[in-house]
Amino acid sequence: MGIVSRGVRNAFRNVIRTGSIVFILAISIAMALVMLLSLKSVQSKIDSVKSSVGNTITVSPAGVQGFNGGGDLLTTTDLNAVGSLPHVSKMTETLSDRLTPGTDTTLTASLTPGSFGNRQQSRAGFGVEGGGGRAERTFTMPIMVTGVNDLSVAQALSINDLKFTSGSAPDMTKDANSAIVGMDLAAKNNLKVGSTLSAYNSNIIVAGIYDSGNRLLNSSFVMPIAAIQRLSNQTGQVSTAIVQVDSIDNLNSVKDAISSKLGSKADITTSQERTDQVVQPLENIKTISFYSLIGSLIAGSVIIFLTMLMVVRERRKEIGVLKAIGASNIKITAQFVVEALSLTVMAGILGTVAGFLFANPILNALVTSSASGGNSGEGGPRGFGGGGGLRFSGGVGGVGNTLRSLHAIVGYDILLYGALAVLVIAVVGSAIPAFLISKVRPAEVMRND
Repeated sequence: MGIVSRGVRNAFRNVIRTGSIVFILAISIAMALVMLLSLKSVQSKIDSVKSSVGNTITVSPAGVQGFNGGGDLLTTTDLNAVGSLPHVSKMTETLSDRLTPGTDTTLTASLTPGSFGNRQQSRAGFGVEGGGGRAERTFTMPIMVTGVNDLSVAQALSINDLKFTSGSAPDMTKDANSAIVGMDLAAKNNLKVGSTLSAYNSNIIVAGIYDSGNRLLNSSFVMPIAAIQRLSNQTGQVSTAIVQVDSIDNLNSVKDAISSKLGSKADITTSQERTDQVVQPLENIKTISFYSLIGSLIAGSVIIFLTMLMVVRERRKEIGVLKAIGASNIKITAQFVVEALSLTVMAGILGTVAGFLFANPILNALVTSSASGGNSGEGGPRGFGGGGGLRFSGGVGGVGNTLRSLHAIVGYDILLYGALAVLVIAVVGSAIPAFLISKVRPAEVMRND
């Protein structure tokens, strides 16, 4: 009988013990696989955050935030110097404006001011003098319009991604009277794809209807920035620029270079702080997963070690007989390694299935623990009177949003790593028992018996 067949048969000598060992070992392997999947998924998400969001710089006119503050807007001439800086891979320019229904546009606002809007507008000086002083009055909400030169980048950087319910976006690099309209504003004004809306005393074609998941954004519309600059008589002016850097490692150097170019004209912020808010929980999950993976592998090796140690002690007489009839230490050791490998392979198959089944639930549990206290990325009113338009800021979509999109990634490499882990557990776990086999002396075994 060959070494392999003898080792496999020996694994089933005691069915109850074999079943118990395989079950306990399967749990250890399943946990190791879950932690390995978590490590890969988390690292992939960290790389994604750093490459697509964590490398952005927001450049705003000094003293201006949304429709608040005061000062002069930036110009395309200013920003051309920024776009040519080393390590700047892309730059998105935006220009926001507010339209007054009945004056600047025939559209009807889909938002009502409510107590918040009325109070802020009254405190800003739009109240009416009454007998006892200034009395609050209602007013009509303005309609926000934002011009962009690259909607794909703006979508990736905005707090909520734009999803088209119908139509599509026009070419934002061209000066054309076309727009995409928020679903609430479209519904309020019975707009559909192909409809015409009036703004700035001009006709604008509706190219698409979008849903941003946010009422304020859904009450606005977006156009090519060149068209907004022309229609609003703000040629060459920009209210915000999102600068993408080729690597997060170059973020600070590019920020310093922009500051040097623009001086006091601009307020410059990076996405580093918000990125850290997202990456830190991911790093926590990564650390937990790493140490749990190591612990699971050690536990599996210890289980096999104790099992094979017990087996060697039970079979000392058998080992002595085999050595007495000429079996070499290598052959006997190989037989026990095959036995250990048989137990580990069976446990590995069960553990792999269990690992794939429980990977996402366990990862979700880790996410829930790490995300507690994180923000969801959803906000209330922005600015006074609900102003601000579409904010294509360099921020991330909140800790909760990023973690909720985390899922275990299963691939062939994971199966390969799993098979390697099984082999390592079997070999390491049977190494010391194999050494003990070489110390067994046939004469001593026969004499003690």
